[in-house]
Amino acid sequence: MQLVEQVKAIATKKGVTPSQLALAWLLAQGEDIVPIPGTKRRVYLEENIAATQITLTSEDLNQIEAVAPKGITAGERYPDMSTVNR
Repeated sequence: MQLVEQVKAIATKKGVTPSQLALAWLLAQGEDIVPIPGTKRRVYLEENIAATQITLTSEDLNQIEAVAPKGITAGERYPDMSTVNR
């Protein structure tokens, strides 16, 4: 939960939501990255679209990288199922 709180703090400092920060970060990763956010509500669609207008400075990107380095949330794709149905 510490990671979530740190991301929230960065987003609050920028005046955006954590999800907008995440989308802005993805967009800042290069022209070959295309986020495909899902949503059920128009308000979230509008929030997602607004994320395209967020400019992240190199300082912002460094701060995000410091609290959430690439790969921090990576894990096994599937849990170990070797003991199931034995």
